[in-house]
Amino acid sequence: MMKNFFAVLVFVFSVATSALARDLPDFTELYEKQGATVVNISTTQTVHTEGQGFMPFPNMPEDDPFYEFFRRFAPPGGGQGQDYQTQSLGSGFIISADGYIMTNAHVVNNADEVLVKLTDKREFKAKIIGIDRRTDVALLKIEATGLPRVTIGDPSQLKVGEWVAAIGSPFGLENTVTAGIVSAKGRALPQENYVPFIQTDVAINPGNSGGPLFNLKGEVVGINSQIFSRSGGYMGLSFAIPIDVALDVQNQLKANGKVTRGWMGINIQEISRELADSFGMKNTNGALVVGIEKGSPAEKAGVQPGDVVLKFDGKAVNTSSDLPRIVAATKPGKVVDVEVLRKGSAKTLALTVGEMPSDEKENARQDKAPAKVTPNKIGLTLRELTPQQKKRLNGKNGLLVIASEGAAAQVGIMRGDVILAVNNSEVQSIEQFNKLIAPIQPGKIVALLVMRGDNTLYVPVKVSGK
Repeated sequence: MMKNFFAVLVFVFSVATSALARDLPDFTELYEKQGATVVNISTTQTVHTEGQGFMPFPNMPEDDPFYEFFRRFAPPGGGQGQDYQTQSLGSGFIISADGYIMTNAHVVNNADEVLVKLTDKREFKAKIIGIDRRTDVALLKIEATGLPRVTIGDPSQLKVGEWVAAIGSPFGLENTVTAGIVSAKGRALPQENYVPFIQTDVAINPGNSGGPLFNLKGEVVGINSQIFSRSGGYMGLSFAIPIDVALDVQNQLKANGKVTRGWMGINIQEISRELADSFGMKNTNGALVVGIEKGSPAEKAGVQPGDVVLKFDGKAVNTSSDLPRIVAATKPGKVVDVEVLRKGSAKTLALTVGEMPSDEKENARQDKAPAKVTPNKIGLTLRELTPQQKKRLNGKNGLLVIASEGAAAQVGIMRGDVILAVNNSEVQSIEQFNKLIAPIQPGKIVALLVMRGDNTLYVPVKVSGK
């Protein structure tokens, strides 16, 4: 009797296992057809250190989780400045048989040499056709013909819960396949205003950046771009740039070498339930205007702080993150209707869309060191953040490092870093910063909370005797 029972149990288990196996996706065909369209990208960059700068470990990629740790805490290299080479790895995919390749901007940005390796082991030096940092998209070209190319899919047809797969080179391990599901669509990330990210739980690690995200049909629906991580490795949250957004960027890069975007010239914030109630709104739709740039298209059109933008050029603004993408996609020079809610009444304003300043122009305008400014007692020349920079920092206060020398430079603080706090006290102005460090005696340590990119770290700085 017991034998029959166990026989039945084994049979039921085997049937259930077979049914489960049939329900799980099989990625073998996808890999066989699309694996050859994915490439490995390696870059080399020459960096010059001033004085007692950080000397990295040889050939350590900048996307290695330990790179930043050693950059911060390794002993200084000494000397009067040295040149060294850094190498980094990433992925990309072929979009045309004549050698055009898409990848992430951060994979090839500032590279002196870009090397592309195909699955058949051929290697090519690649030319950078264009880079768009705002969407993290780059277009490369290699001199080759008859190459296998990807098939482009439609990200709008993706459904949350749908299976997707990535092919790339995590940690330099070429043509690695990982799979998961779509976790969310249209995800807005802090400091990322122009991309409605596809969120997945596909395992993405350093080296996967720039590689394709495939649906089960073998079509590219996104470019793997970012991960959320506390360790530098995969933690179940990965983000991909929708391929339609990336293709629009690459078309402009191919035609003009740059991307042109529409521009209003306003600062906005999300509308909470409490704000909606105070404005007498029935819902939290729209983008609340909190600042207007002088001489901007918005100022000329009569937009005011406190206005809630409900529609732009006939397109509904459901959340504040919708507006930058809608405006950016509008051709500069076009006259559009902007529907706003002002003190409980709807108004329609005519606005002539401007052209968004390029990264280079914006950096030159905002980051230029003021004339005749003396570094403070720890060697930092600082500037208060502009409203645009505060917005990129998700509303945080801080001071931008314009130049670094002396004690600050020796511990690795550099131009472009943002000082958020001094000895646990948040800083909002240069005057406040100088008051906080004034009482600290020479030889004593001051702890600065420094932000670089998305990372923050307390850095101890010894006050000099000056």
